[in-house]
Amino acid sequence: MRPESRTFVPLNALPPVTTDPKPHRAGFVSIIGKPNVGKSTLMNVLVGERLSIITSKAQTTRHRILGILNGPDFQLVYSDTPGIIQPKYELQSAMMSFVYSSLEDADVILFVTDIYEKHDEEPVVERLRRSEVPILLLINKIDQATQEEVEAKMAYWREQMPNAAEIIPISALNAFNTEQVFNHILDRLPVHEAFYPKDELTDKPERFFASEMIREKIFKLYKKEVPYSTEVVIEEFKEDDAIIRIRGIIYTERASQKGIIIGQGGAALKKVGTWAREEMEKFFQKKVFLELHVKVNENWRADPKMLNRFGYRPE
Repeated sequence: MRPESRTFVPLNALPPVTTDPKPHRAGFVSIIGKPNVGKSTLMNVLVGERLSIITSKAQTTRHRILGILNGPDFQLVYSDTPGIIQPKYELQSAMMSFVYSSLEDADVILFVTDIYEKHDEEPVVERLRRSEVPILLLINKIDQATQEEVEAKMAYWREQMPNAAEIIPISALNAFNTEQVFNHILDRLPVHEAFYPKDELTDKPERFFASEMIREKIFKLYKKEVPYSTEVVIEEFKEDDAIIRIRGIIYTERASQKGIIIGQGGAALKKVGTWAREEMEKFFQKKVFLELHVKVNENWRADPKMLNRFGYRPE
């Protein structure tokens, strides 16, 4: 039987071998966990910018804050969320709605615990056990623990969360193992075009960060219930080539709290303003003139209309 005729092409006539470009990956990464486990510190490290306020007090974060990390072939949209709690009033219920909305659109979930965790986050753990989204369980603050304690925590969570894709011990404060977290996230992101322009860092406007910086200083300066009873609204944000002029209102729930915020002769309010202005000038890279006033809005944390005005409703 006669063989089929074939046409032979000289090697030097073959087209050059080309490789397909690396596919672009993009997705939403929700950072959840109880108050004070280091979620905000972690997001700031992962994004490389200080977007979330950080204090030693629990429940500092009230909103869902997006931090966007861009590369030539990826876009990671991180969500820092309020700490998981059992809500006791309307503000806390609104805060929890940010947490659960972040889970709905997540491509990867970072469930953050820490070495001190007392393992009482059962409601959210049960929800995560049913999740089909990849979960990275991060045990934070391991720089404050022994190797035996870390291994015991990892063993506990392997039993409690068998569906976790990875259990990673980290120290967000020292950026230990955060590169490993990034690599695991990137491996699990879907192939997708960017959701936001590649030069964007966050979805929040500059006014939001100005108000958060003021609120952070209130948390650091005042004690007990006062910081939790305050809200900051930026009524004016005007920028020109030389300076940014900002006027902010600090709302409190009671007249007695207003007096504490202002302090004797206005000294306490002046300190808040000075600290916040210095932080803003670092963040905005420009001179800032900051004017602060204090007003009373009774029981605003329980008033749905005021919460809506202050932006405590998921989009």
